This record gives sequence, structure tokens and C-alpha cells, in this order.
Amino acid sequence: MRKWGMALVMMVALMGSVAVVWAGPTEELRPTMDAVVAVLMDPTLRGEDRRSQRRTVLMELAASRFDFEEMSKRVLGKTWREITDAEQARFVQLFTKLLENAYLGKIENYSGEQFEFTDERVKDDRAVVSTLFKHEGQDIPIHYVMILQKSRWMVYDINVEGVSFVNNYRQQFSSILRQDKFAGLVRQIEEKNQENAAGGVTQ
Repeated sequence: MRKWGMALVMMVALMGSVAVVWAGPTEELRPTMDAVVAVLMDPTLRGEDRRSQRRTVLMELAASRFDFEEMSKRVLGKTWREITDAEQARFVQLFTKLLENAYLGKIENYSGEQFEFTDERVKDDRAVVSTLFKHEGQDIPIHYVMILQKSRWMVYDINVEGVSFVNNYRQQFSSILRQDKFAGLVRQIEEKNQENAAGGVTQ
């Protein structure tokens, strides 16, 4: 979970730029790094009393560059095609909130760690942008998996040291879906979000 938190520092930092038509994925992502790091380092947005304001800004940035719908499709797999449009929309909303609760607390601990772009691979409408995150003497490779949506490169998965963010959630949700079906999964996510809203500890 700690490494996923560091990955999310990078992920959210890569989400909020205004897209440049036909720009490559790295060119679209790079300018946003500075913008989000500035939010995380801004002394006027630090502290528990500014938590709500800070998270609102970060989620606005996330929504502009992270494709939560595409991610939701992939974590649900075939179940996505079996549910209604309304159920899909509801799941995206709940899953996005779950991610906010689970990871914004991690990225808020960012304290100036270094990162660099190392590689870019593009094939048709898919791309992988590779970065290196330096934390406590460790070099952690983080890869951003992207899809071209209406001339914009959108992140829908991250891979940290060979572990896919999407696959990790898909495995967790698959066992719940087998036992409790889609309704049971929704109920569990709703309960977790309510627990977090009430001040529960995020897992």
C-alpha cells in the first residue's frame, strides 16, 4: 500500500494538464507534474484544516486526466457488460470515491521526492509512459498505461514494480462478485465509503 501511495503521487501529478491536440503522451503529462506538485507543496493548502479544499483541487485534476470509466470497465471485466447504464454510472461514482478515500491521504505525504521520465512506448491508441520515482534511496519504476480518447491521452492503469493497479482491484472484486454478485460488491463499496466519510481508517 505504501508503494501504491507513492505511485499515486505520480499518478495524480500526471492528470491535470490541458491537452494539446496530437501531442504525445509524455508531452501531455509532463507539464502537469509541476502543477500538482505545487498544490502538494503549497503551504496555504497544507494542514488538516485545509484537507477538504486540498482534496477538491486534487480530485479536479484527477478527473481531467484519469479515465475512471475505462478503469471501472477493466476492474469489473465481463460484469461491466452485464449491468445497466445506470448501474455502470453508479459504479464509476462509487469506485472513484473509493480511490479518493484510499489514496489521497498517501499522496498528501509527498515531500519533494524526485522523479523522471525514462521511456515512452506508443502503439496505435495505446501508450505506456515509464518514470522513475526516487524515494528513501530507492529507485521505483512506475509505468502509466494510457489510451487515446478524443485526441487526449488518458491514464487508466499504473504499474508499480510489475504489479498492475487495475489487476489488483480486479482480483479483489472478482472474489466478491463470485460470492455476492454485483449488488454485493456495490454494497461493500458503499459501506467502505460511508466508513471513510465517518472518519474510519482507510485500507
